Amino acid sequence: MSALKEITASPNYNPNRVLDAIIEKLQLKNDAALSRALEVAPPVISKIRHNTLPIGATILIRMHEISDFSIRELREMMAS
Repeated sequence: MSALKEITASPNYNPNRVLDAIIEKLQLKNDAALSRALEVAPPVISKIRHNTLPIGATILIRMHEISDFSIRELREMMAS
């Protein structure tokens, strides 16, 4: 099992911590602004928030690119 799959399968998995941290770091207003920054459709952010779509590798890399959080930091935020 990949490390990312292990994180998303964990009972401690909470993608909202990552989304909120990026919003705060980039001083964005809301999830719509985050979706524009990540270059994804707004429903993708909503599905991630409601835990119906895991944070995949592509979005994780994009989060790293725009926020300068390391991949390790992002993964730790998701799992803690």
